[in-house]
Amino acid sequence: MSQNELLGTILLIITMLLWGTTPILEKIGLREVDPLTGVLVRSLTITIILLVIYICTGRISELPHIGLKNVSLFAASGILAGLVAMWTYFYVLKTGMTSKIVPIAASYPLVTALLGMFFLGEAMTVQRMIGILLTILGIVLVKQS
Repeated sequence: MSQNELLGTILLIITMLLWGTTPILEKIGLREVDPLTGVLVRSLTITIILLVIYICTGRISELPHIGLKNVSLFAASGILAGLVAMWTYFYVLKTGMTSKIVPIAASYPLVTALLGMFFLGEAMTVQRMIGILLTILGIVLVKQS
């Protein structure tokens, strides 16, 4: 494996882990916050456009009712998925084959499923276990081709 391939693999794994982690933060944050408000806080870290839309739709009055904990969760989600993971994905996409990159990067639901079980107490079902194993098998097969 060349140095570029190794770097690409490491960055893909980082991308997968980051994209798989953020739904857990969002799920916890959404327990007490309206989804659109959560989207605003998450996206504000990266863009101002959503704030303009939010002001124009008259929902700005919801902001004072958000707790610091939820603001922190959505901001962390935005930094992980919207900044770091997109950079690693674009970096690898620019230097490698999309047929190998996209399936691996898009396997982030594996991380979400595992974290959901560990941190949110979601049940481990036979179907979920089979799905996790098939995802891992798919990653191995895509990486070897």
